Amino acid sequence: MTDQAPYDVLIIGGGPAGLSAALNLGRSLMRVLVVDADRPRNAATLQSHGFLTRDGLPPHELRRLARAELAAYPNIEILSRNRVFALRTTDAGFTAEVGRREPTGAVSAHSVLLATGLRETLPDVPNLRGFYGISLFSCAACDAWELRDRRLALIGESSDLADRARLIARWTDSLTVFTLGSDAVTPAQQTELEAAGVAVQRHPITELVGERGILEAVRLADGTEVALDGGFVRPEWQTELSFLDGIAPALDGDGNLVTDRSGRTDVPGLYAAGDAATPGPQQLIVAAGAGARVAAVMVHDSVGVATAH
Repeated sequence: MTDQAPYDVLIIGGGPAGLSAALNLGRSLMRVLVVDADRPRNAATLQSHGFLTRDGLPPHELRRLARAELAAYPNIEILSRNRVFALRTTDAGFTAEVGRREPTGAVSAHSVLLATGLRETLPDVPNLRGFYGISLFSCAACDAWELRDRRLALIGESSDLADRARLIARWTDSLTVFTLGSDAVTPAQQTELEAAGVAVQRHPITELVGERGILEAVRLADGTEVALDGGFVRPEWQTELSFLDGIAPALDGDGNLVTDRSGRTDVPGLYAAGDAATPGPQQLIVAAGAGARVAAVMVHDSVGVATAH
């Protein structure tokens, strides 16, 4: 940040999408700055899965390896433990106020890639955090293999809970859906799930039973105790885009950024990749691929070349 010359690209967020984009932009001779708050959504996850050649690697180790690779490129810089407090357009592109707890400096860039990911809110269940990332997870595609053929829970209050139950049931014949007293599962859906062998419990959960993060049972408000070996929760996800108030890109009805298929927002020079650009979280390998794809689009756009992306 001591060099006041504008960067070609400012990347906000240092997850798989942002770091993958940085690598590909750097290899295209772009001068890149990555600003990363170092507060990843998957911080509680002990192992990540589904990433070719890195299956089972802890997410923080994946980030460390990526940063080590980027360090070989002198035109890529990473500003860690900092966040962007405000982003504004200028005649030459964008300027961003950055800092740790408050703005302490500013950087400018010709274009910006948003790779900020999502903020996660877990269901309101006592002591849930003690099990999350160890025996309770949010991504079936990421973690269901390790839980296959076990007694599993699905905990949540979202309207898609029955659909998620149908998906998770492919890995187990013993699945119980806990609606926490909500009407997330309709009577018709409950009938359909129970016909498929999926139990539905509608009482609130008063306690998760187990030790050292390993789930053993769920205790309900009516005194029922359901023996379990692990399972899944359905969090609520929100994008954190308050720093864009001065730009106001188009958002959909759920507050997600609206982009074209190439990651462009309706603000010229402003792009998005990864979880910031799609409803709900993606697998790490999908987010990394999205970062690489949008990076190629940004390179093409910078020289006015039409892209097949």
